[in-house]
Amino acid sequence: MHDLWFGAFLSPEAEGRDRLLRQVTLADRLGLDLIGIQDHPYQAGFLDTWTLLSAIAGRTERIRLVPDVANLPLRPPAVLARAAASLDLLSDGRVELGLGAGAFWDAIAAMGGRRLSPAESIEALAEAVTVLRALWTPGEPVVFEGNHYRLGGTRPGPFPAHPIGIWIGAIKRRMLELTGRMGDGWLCSSFYSPPEKVAAQAKVLDAAAEDAGRDPAEIRKVYNIGGTFAPLPGPGFLDGPSALWAEQLTELALGVGMTGFVLAPGLEAERDLRTFAEEVAPAVREAVAKERGRPVPEPEPAERPVVLTDLDEAARPRAPKHDPAALTPEQRRLGRRLVEVHDGYRQEMRQVQDAIEQVAEPQETIDGLSTRQNHWTLGTYCATFRRLLTVHHTIEDETTFPAVLEAESTLAPVIKKLEQEHEVIAELLARLDEACVQLLRNPARLGLVRARADRLAAALSSHFAYEEEELMEPIGRLGVRA
Repeated sequence: MHDLWFGAFLSPEAEGRDRLLRQVTLADRLGLDLIGIQDHPYQAGFLDTWTLLSAIAGRTERIRLVPDVANLPLRPPAVLARAAASLDLLSDGRVELGLGAGAFWDAIAAMGGRRLSPAESIEALAEAVTVLRALWTPGEPVVFEGNHYRLGGTRPGPFPAHPIGIWIGAIKRRMLELTGRMGDGWLCSSFYSPPEKVAAQAKVLDAAAEDAGRDPAEIRKVYNIGGTFAPLPGPGFLDGPSALWAEQLTELALGVGMTGFVLAPGLEAERDLRTFAEEVAPAVREAVAKERGRPVPEPEPAERPVVLTDLDEAARPRAPKHDPAALTPEQRRLGRRLVEVHDGYRQEMRQVQDAIEQVAEPQETIDGLSTRQNHWTLGTYCATFRRLLTVHHTIEDETTFPAVLEAESTLAPVIKKLEQEHEVIAELLARLDEACVQLLRNPARLGLVRARADRLAAALSSHFAYEEEELMEPIGRLGVRA
């Protein structure tokens, strides 16, 4: 039986690419197992899925990547084999291949793809699976003669870093039966296959696997899901508090054999991903393990060590430099004002960290308060710091940065990067606030508060230094008041 995997099903909208990449980074940091990206090459407003997956691979460390699902009629399987194997090598074995027979045939034909009947599309997919596996297997040049795809002696390779699973998107009987015979995994979605339907579909797939002499448990069943986190239970599937989500997904894992759940987050995407990763996934893993009489899996560390990849420092643009000695005393004073403002926030950050250490000492209190009052006061410190820093960054985004750009447009790449870093820091501030709220319920969460404060402090130190290096001289020279 496969381990349970939990993931994020993200939309590749070109206009929302910055938001998408933030969600990708968050999903990796939260310890989710998968990122699924739908593949609709005919959608002019979508990023190309393989290009996007390559960019995601470079921004993440451990999360697996899967096209959910690749549009086979517009992606020849021999080329797809090379692409998937290449990305698997470049990502250290983090790629699985979701594969679809095709849909939206008018749009496919408009891009030059072949229009196939349902029977032809299933036959083509079966041939594609054969081609993919042949080109991932060391050996002689591959010769293959199918009705839809032909190989005339091409050499296999490159070879993936790990055995890539071919997960087939299937809803109807013939596709389900093909998945049972040939697939390593099954992808379906609650949007098209709600729980009552997915159970019947799983039975068709399992029967086909048994008829082919396969163990149905070898086929990973992955369910794309959507829902609403709410304080009280609602009438629909996955509509209510995280405990309700955990209960319903546990039923699917135990009753249907689902081993993967991939969440399409709602409007509050980052909150949804955090709740899914930090509350739902651990509860489902624990419930399933107990039911099966297995050891409860050890949770992932609450927080990784502090690293400065949050801000993607390597991608920071640099502006042409002017000689600061040419500035007048008044210009130097204007530029120095930026450092003075930052110094105030550096001091505030140190005070937050000092307060955490006071709370950590059993014999110490903040102003003589009780332990619970200490935790409450610490939360107030953190919340106040978040508000103050948010106001500062808002003023920069709405006033200071536009004034700098109006005077010197060549600084646009630097300003854009600083604005992106403001969003990252806003996320780190929110995570620190959340940890303080958890501390009120569970004093053992103090370590999480400390880890998140340290991560925020490291990010702020790096961000302030970059901003001062790039903007202190221009602010003075251009007469912008920080």
